[in-house]
Amino acid sequence: MGLRVLAVDDEGPALDDLVHLLSSDPRIGEIHTARDGAAALRRLDRSLAENRPIAAVFLDIRMPGLDGTVLGRVLAQFARAPHIVYVTAYDDHAVDAFEIKATDYILKPVRPERLREAIRRVLEGSEGADGGADAGPPPGEPEPMPVELGGVTRFVTPAEVLYVEAQGDYARLHAQGGSHLVRIPLAALQERWRGAGFVRVHRSHLVSLSAIKELRLDSGRCTVIVGDVELPVSRRHVRELRDLLVRRARRAP
Repeated sequence: MGLRVLAVDDEGPALDDLVHLLSSDPRIGEIHTARDGAAALRRLDRSLAENRPIAAVFLDIRMPGLDGTVLGRVLAQFARAPHIVYVTAYDDHAVDAFEIKATDYILKPVRPERLREAIRRVLEGSEGADGGADAGPPPGEPEPMPVELGGVTRFVTPAEVLYVEAQGDYARLHAQGGSHLVRIPLAALQERWRGAGFVRVHRSHLVSLSAIKELRLDSGRCTVIVGDVELPVSRRHVRELRDLLVRRARRAP
């Protein structure tokens, strides 16, 4: 099938050149593109929602808005982070790349043989990770999320949250006592709280399975009742959600 990758660069000609070089390598399968960090996160978010994760991100650094170093740190928080290969005209961000354990750091103009070596490193790293790909969530409790309330920072645990709503590059945590807006993309939070009982039901929503009161099917439209709110369920998630709820009901005492 080949690697599913994402190429990110705000300069059109540079992005076209990178895509051309990637497409020339038989080890590469699907190539997705983005012109800035925010668009890259949206693409990664969709890939997770579709259960078609991207294996590697070939990432420029100096971009307007969300630059490559910040985006790299966000991606590094994913439980199963994509490989990050920086592709940049500048050599002064190598320390940042080292800190987030980037797979490679390529200087522009990109030489085909240098890109081939980066792809080899991605494949090598992916093969090493495959043995634990289905081992389940990482050990320990999922991390709480820091939120600001009246100038005071407190930590919201996954157990307090009913559902999460995507709002651009932010996520709104809906808990029993109110809602909290935090600066983290929904895809990153989904990975961070993987194994905490949350399930993706829509490109804009994560829901705690324990908080679902009812699953409704009406004329082909599926929704869930969470607290006092009715949330849509995308068609691609209906079967998975129904199976999860059935298995959870069977385990209940």
